[in-house]
Amino acid sequence: MGGGEETKTGEEEKLFDLNDYTIIKEGEAEILMHTKNEVFYNKTQVNNRDMSIAVLRTFISKRKEEHEALLSKRIKKVLKVSEDRDSGPTDSPKPNGKSNGECEEKPDNEPCDTCAEPEKLPEGKGQGELKPPRVLEALSASGLRALRYAREVEGIGQVVALDNDKASVEACRRNIKFNGSVATAKVESNLADARVYMLTHPKEFDMVDLDPYGSPSVFLDSAVQSIADGGMLMCTATDMAVLCGGNGEVCYSKYGSYPLKAKYCHEMALRVLLACIESHANRYKRYIVPVLSVQMDFYVRVFVRIYTSAGAMKNTPLKLSYVYQCTGCDSFHLQPLGRTVSKNTSVRYLPGFGPVVPQECSDCGKKYNMGGPIWSAPIHDQDWVTSILSDVKSMKARYPAFDRISAVLTTISEELPDVPLFVSLHSLCATLKCTSPSAVVFRSAVINAGYRISGTHVNPLGLKSDAPMDVIWDIMRCWVKKYPVKAQPPEHSGSVILAKEPVLQANFARAVASLSKAQAKKVARFLPNPERHWGPKLRAGRTITSKHASLLGPETVNEILNSNEEQGEEPEAKQ
Repeated sequence: MGGGEETKTGEEEKLFDLNDYTIIKEGEAEILMHTKNEVFYNKTQVNNRDMSIAVLRTFISKRKEEHEALLSKRIKKVLKVSEDRDSGPTDSPKPNGKSNGECEEKPDNEPCDTCAEPEKLPEGKGQGELKPPRVLEALSASGLRALRYAREVEGIGQVVALDNDKASVEACRRNIKFNGSVATAKVESNLADARVYMLTHPKEFDMVDLDPYGSPSVFLDSAVQSIADGGMLMCTATDMAVLCGGNGEVCYSKYGSYPLKAKYCHEMALRVLLACIESHANRYKRYIVPVLSVQMDFYVRVFVRIYTSAGAMKNTPLKLSYVYQCTGCDSFHLQPLGRTVSKNTSVRYLPGFGPVVPQECSDCGKKYNMGGPIWSAPIHDQDWVTSILSDVKSMKARYPAFDRISAVLTTISEELPDVPLFVSLHSLCATLKCTSPSAVVFRSAVINAGYRISGTHVNPLGLKSDAPMDVIWDIMRCWVKKYPVKAQPPEHSGSVILAKEPVLQANFARAVASLSKAQAKKVARFLPNPERHWGPKLRAGRTITSKHASLLGPETVNEILNSNEEQGEEPEAKQ
């Protein structure tokens, strides 16, 4: 017995021997990472984790406000009912012959209706204190994200961390103990298939976090079922080659939309993912409301709230559109999937009118490629963005990636929320083979023509505008008249566009709103990567060899290889 206990204790001490692990600190959480690549960890995702914590803090605050507003509304309703009873007629006889305030005689076991106590609030969400939100991290790996949620977000409830890899669950449990009593009390780690777990826990979580290695598509159906009404889904997709048009047929099989290769492909990736989540939610009479959608580093990340309403779900076709992209120039057009016709108080839902474009582009004469459907409704809630940004600025020291996420949020706060996709100024000029006007000059011309324009967080050169494409090309024609270009072959797209006379005479005088507030204050909006090899990392379990230098950096790879040689280990062949 004693020998067995000593052996067990020795194994535990060996398990937690810090010499075998590297301590990684991020925010207020610390994790133990083995020198081998057993459990996935990517330092680059600090931006992702910081953004998620900022959104989670705002969600808890907004959730509390909504609960208080609902409680206040119900109390007012109860008081109004009581006042109506008290102010009712006292002299008029009742149909049963009893005057107001008198009770008809009833058996002892049946309560008197009029003498009953005032109406009480129904129990549950509308009454009493709001329960702390439950959070599910469906793919936890080392558990760093769950630990940061538990230690850094005030007012959070239980955090459930899942993984179907035994080594990851062991690492997560080890890290929970390593982070002390707060983490131990709030975080639990389970070995389970996330899809099965979410399906067997319907509407139990107020927030579900999906951050898989690759595509989240296989988790979406179960995720939208596990979220409580009004809860939030945070979802990451790192398969950008698929979402941005590298493999259109694969994207269609995973997300149900066909992507297009264009300058706006990263924003289209966001909108494809949102459309996919909406389609999964609709199957269960649910719908989504995006509060923040971000493209950063090598992935897209969306934050959407999920509600249940069979009536509101009917509006989904109004939020989806197909995209027609010209193969010769930068012109693109959206084809809404549905429309409504209102008559008196009734609303009819009908198919959208089409086509919105002819067979050939009206600007350059080339054919169109068609992609979609994509989410064409707003992808951000500007009130939320403002709240998140102010929260981040007020707690600057608590965000390791403060500079990056504040820059992204600042740019998002200045985007036009109701304008899907964007044009690239340099791409417009490349089509015409002309010198590029400065962004301020081009913005001024659009504003002077009576339209709105803004930047986009996805691309430093991208410009969102509600001006139609013929107005955009008229502005460029006027620019070329000021700064002529060399003649191109007549069949060239730029030559066809310039052969037409501009209908609109552009005014390039400096407009007051040509610079955003952030630009006027010279606030940094697009920051360089903090270090080299800032990107995706190896999947857990892969043997690190010299060919991975482009991902991890030659110094890191050499250090790991030298460490393996000192320990007398030979690189294992890839299975």
